[in-house]
Amino acid sequence: MSELMSALDAFATDDLHGLTDGEVLDRTASLVAARNRLDAELTRTARHAAVTQAAEHDGLKSMRSWFIGHARLSAGEADRIGRSGRALAHFPALAAGFAAGDVTAAQFDVVAGKVGDQERAQAEEQGIDLGAFDAAWATVAQEAPHASLALAVQQFDDALDPDGPEPDPTEGRRLTIVKHADGSVTGRFELDAVGGEKVQSAIESHVQADRPKGDTRTRSQQNADALVQVCDNQLASGQLPTLRTVKPHVVLQLDLEDAVDPATGPGAARTGFGASISAARARWLACDADISRIVMGPDGEPLDLGRRHRVVTPGLRRAVVARDKTCVFAGCGAPHWWADVHHLVHWLHGGETNLQNSALLCERHHTKVHHGFSVERDPGGRWRTWRPDGTEILIGPLLH
Repeated sequence: MSELMSALDAFATDDLHGLTDGEVLDRTASLVAARNRLDAELTRTARHAAVTQAAEHDGLKSMRSWFIGHARLSAGEADRIGRSGRALAHFPALAAGFAAGDVTAAQFDVVAGKVGDQERAQAEEQGIDLGAFDAAWATVAQEAPHASLALAVQQFDDALDPDGPEPDPTEGRRLTIVKHADGSVTGRFELDAVGGEKVQSAIESHVQADRPKGDTRTRSQQNADALVQVCDNQLASGQLPTLRTVKPHVVLQLDLEDAVDPATGPGAARTGFGASISAARARWLACDADISRIVMGPDGEPLDLGRRHRVVTPGLRRAVVARDKTCVFAGCGAPHWWADVHHLVHWLHGGETNLQNSALLCERHHTKVHHGFSVERDPGGRWRTWRPDGTEILIGPLLH
């Protein structure tokens, strides 16, 4: 690995301005091939780590969790690596091209994502030789555009069951929500015909019911406003399922000074899902809301419930969520609605049910800290995690 890092260091010092256009393109092609080979080796190594459950060394259940928490990969990229790793042994020709740098990670994932365990079992039942397809796909991947491989694999997938039963519409439904740095949200959904009809009917009812004179909103803006209104109505109805003992609601965290200050206060408030909004926007929302006072300073904690209360109250949970936001176990970051409030010092051992003695932990890591792992909050407010052998789980630069 040190030699690889040294080679990359040498590449980084090259003067690109001294190269001709042809040399720049040759260099680019070489880097793409090298990247493909690195991706292939990463996939192979990650698969070995998954099989040997190496992530347990850092208290995590899977390499997916490790990639997200320790390597800071997106969930989608972690899924791609895992999916491709599971497919390596089933497509040797394609895997060889991947290892040689001739096939990209995205191309390999086209096959891995479409031809999984179920599809391979169907092919075997029908006497289909996947080896021939593997060789053909490897050729297409190395000689044709990316879209050509996707089309070839889709045709194979369609041919496996051309006259099969009516598909379950829920299996094809997808909704992806992405939160950006400024708190805004974008998304993408895929629905079957019936599901899409239901969504369109609900959206259209609000669009047609709200058509004020002089409305200059575009149709897409009207649709977005209608979607928010549908959710607003559902939240206000109180009929949604509970999230960890409380009804789902919009949560805001705002300092008292910003609440009473008439200034705009950009980025002064935070929502329960981690977005930042202005104090002015938070005050607007607070016009029709319940307000809970949580003193976060060291001199007074009104939510200090003492030992008389074994069960965490909704008020204390709000305070723990406001402070911790996610599971505090190193490398996790599971959302607070997945988490339990853990007693740092067990109640049976004299630990009190208060904010200082509480930590937000997802179910898996709540179990871990009751079986040898431990977490604690240092004087600076930073959470730290230790393995059963006393070594600390540290997350920092991957390369030293």
